[in-house]
Amino acid sequence: MAVNRISSGWENAMGRIEEFELPIEPLAQSPRKIWVYLPDDYDESRKRYPVLYMFDGHNLFDDSLATYGKSWGIRDYLDGAHLPLVVIGQDCNHTGNARLEEYSPFQPDSHTWIGKLNAKGEITGEWFAHTLKPACEKRYRISKNRKQVGIAGSSMGGLMSMYMIAKYNDLYSKAACVSSTMDIYADQITDLIDHSSFSHDTRIYLDFGSNEVKAKKTFARCMDYLLRINHAYTEQGCHTFPNVVVGGTHSEASWETIVPLFLEFLYPELYQ
Repeated sequence: MAVNRISSGWENAMGRIEEFELPIEPLAQSPRKIWVYLPDDYDESRKRYPVLYMFDGHNLFDDSLATYGKSWGIRDYLDGAHLPLVVIGQDCNHTGNARLEEYSPFQPDSHTWIGKLNAKGEITGEWFAHTLKPACEKRYRISKNRKQVGIAGSSMGGLMSMYMIAKYNDLYSKAACVSSTMDIYADQITDLIDHSSFSHDTRIYLDFGSNEVKAKKTFARCMDYLLRINHAYTEQGCHTFPNVVVGGTHSEASWETIVPLFLEFLYPELYQ
């Protein structure tokens, strides 16, 4: 399938966004759109670039595509910083609770706020690891070396990133788990980490915004989840960056502010 180059509104930007589609069966809404940020020197260079795969690709680059009218602004940051990094984002399923199902790696208890749903996160993770990743490696000059491959997301996508870095640590060496939905699956994700094997070069950024919840008890519980999960990773020898984003909210506008922070932690070699 032909690649679409998206330029509207971005003619003066240095990097570019390409879009293509990829089958995602057995999940619905197949094929899915994939957005790819390519650095400004991509066409002139013959090198292979480090890569970051992300959930909710529609929210990453373009405000006009973002669910709530505001993106992460990742393209603007990468262009301004001139980082030689490729970022690849997958579109989610926008129908009803389908996104929650596709980003749930474990079956939730019916008494939680998420309610009863058919968890399909294992299918999504398998697709990311064994369909999306190989397809992008064939299409673009991106590294296959796990030391240069990361995974990232926010909210339920942050939860999936926690899951992916544990489940597929042989493929991904770094993860940004932003404002992750931890309350439903804290025990399951901690158990997965405890029983997974990690290379000691694994780098994981985890955060939560101080203004994401209003009640003090709820915030304290969220901090407990964050610290407990962070401890599980460090016990496995991972390098972690647990962060409380002061004033941070559960929004793309807030997540835009921490893009430089987690990218420099995950890819320090790009800043040298």
